[in-house]
Amino acid sequence: MSAGKRPNRRTAKPFERETRLRVIGGEWRSRVLAVAAVPGLRPTPNRVRETLFNWLAPRLAGARCIDLFAGTGALGIEALSRGADQAIFVENDRRAAAAIEAALKTLGAGDRARVLQADGTDVGRHLAATHARAPMDIVFVDPPFDAHLHGAALTGLRPLIDPHSRVYVEYPAAEEAAITARLAEEYEILRQSRAAGVGYCLARIRAAGDHGAS
Repeated sequence: MSAGKRPNRRTAKPFERETRLRVIGGEWRSRVLAVAAVPGLRPTPNRVRETLFNWLAPRLAGARCIDLFAGTGALGIEALSRGADQAIFVENDRRAAAAIEAALKTLGAGDRARVLQADGTDVGRHLAATHARAPMDIVFVDPPFDAHLHGAALTGLRPLIDPHSRVYVEYPAAEEAAITARLAEEYEILRQSRAAGVGYCLARIRAAGDHGAS
């Protein structure tokens, strides 16, 4: 979850939960990592992560992932812990990007990961030209909730995906109808849920001529 996301209203002190990230499964299960103390920065809730990675379990072994608007790096790190082969972390905030790099070094994951300080809405064009020659297996899309970047992010990642890729999108539950409508223009939603005010789904882009579920 990237810098700028609204803190949970039930949290009395916004920074209490922003300085530690706990890995919840896989090789690094229960490891606790420091994250940057950036306002509005917090990991995707454990309950949401657990559901997401249950959905992704059959696809994680050997997967190539991108964590857009990476924030704490929670999603990409969790993917690596559970068997993904590579992860690219895209985060525009310098402090957050540096904290992800430090966490990866602590885990000994530097050879499987890359941190790119860049705009998550334009990363598809950059990586398609310089790094990602084949479609990514999994893309995590979790922009700051109050920045309204979901549409731009979905458009920007087009060069990096094909119908076999899986795209995770996280958004305010109150905006589910709008996000679902935006996804329906190009994507098929495979799974969808919500928890504690957060909506999230797993989708795939449709192949040319594909207008329904498969």
